[in-house]
Amino acid sequence: MRPERGRELVILLSLWLMVLASSSQVMIVAPILPRIGEALDIPPALRGTLVTGFALSLSLLALVIGPISDRVGRRPVLLAGSGAMTAALLLHPLAYDYTSMMVMRVITGAAAGILTGSAISYVGDYFPYERRGWASGWVMSGFAVGQVLGVPAGTVLADRFGFSAAFLLFAGLMAASFLMILLAVPQPAGDRNRDRLTVGTALAGYARLLAERQVLAAALAYATMFFAVSCFVIYMPTWAEETLAMDADAIALLFVVGGTASVAFGPQAGRLSDRLGRKPLIVLSCVGTAVLFAASTLVVHVATTLYGLFFVAMVLLAMRLSPFQALLTALVDQRRRGMLMSLVVAIGQLGGGLGAALAGPVYAEVGYLGCTLMAAGSILLTGLLVLAWIPEPTRASARA
Repeated sequence: MRPERGRELVILLSLWLMVLASSSQVMIVAPILPRIGEALDIPPALRGTLVTGFALSLSLLALVIGPISDRVGRRPVLLAGSGAMTAALLLHPLAYDYTSMMVMRVITGAAAGILTGSAISYVGDYFPYERRGWASGWVMSGFAVGQVLGVPAGTVLADRFGFSAAFLLFAGLMAASFLMILLAVPQPAGDRNRDRLTVGTALAGYARLLAERQVLAAALAYATMFFAVSCFVIYMPTWAEETLAMDADAIALLFVVGGTASVAFGPQAGRLSDRLGRKPLIVLSCVGTAVLFAASTLVVHVATTLYGLFFVAMVLLAMRLSPFQALLTALVDQRRRGMLMSLVVAIGQLGGGLGAALAGPVYAEVGYLGCTLMAAGSILLTGLLVLAWIPEPTRASARA
């Protein structure tokens, strides 16, 4: 194996593990939300706000860290974020009621804000545009493996030993990622933003970004996408327990099935987008997902059908996730890439937080059907925004 090829694989593995740990600690909240609610005596309508608190904290820190990463480089940010999240996850056993659990999730959200967009920004800095779909697909497959292994394992641990056991599992994985980044991930070559780093320059930079139509569209697309995912996923395990009589082991298996789809199709989707373009896959995925969300409660009456539906949902997610992120890396040059990713994901998290906050009252008053219909409309809007306002760059016009 060529030395350069070996270095690339080590970098991808380090970022992959970081994504696995970071995404798993987010995803685990949905399947163990009933356990958290029972242990801490949190009423169902308030449980979704734990996701909202996490999202708001993440968004704030992401906006702060974006200009810093463009100035100091990606590697210090990766180290700071992975170290901070390890410490934050280790604090979760201290939660004893709703308020203390909210504090833990807010602290973890702040750590996640440091990491927001860092893996994809690093991929954008290190890999040429024509290989970013492939690289992004492999890095983001950590999200899928988290579904296959991390979330089911965390769900079972939470059911057997209490909800905090799941967060301790992901603390260990994030600690391993920190060590790998420290030892094996270099600072990418290339230009950094040399502007003076102040609150004023940061705000001005974000204002300039949002003045660009394609960036504004990308931010709105991320917000509607995260809103849809929160509406659909947060209360799905609760609905499955109440309607389909699924227990913790069955919910864990659900995430295994969905994660298997992401593992199987994620890297292939990224590679396919390198050949065919990003936008066709993203738009097709959004339309298919909207139909699936809208029909879910109408067609799912037994657990086996839910397994099949969730498998298809994760295939569709894989079709848009890595292509969308690769598309974003080409919207601005390297000196503003960290700021762009932080801005887009921060606004996306605000959308996700809003979706989680609304999903609780809607579920309590209307039922899960209301959540799925909100999700369907929102993800369809994502596809329309990408189709109408975000350009598909050519290889010649893609910025380094």
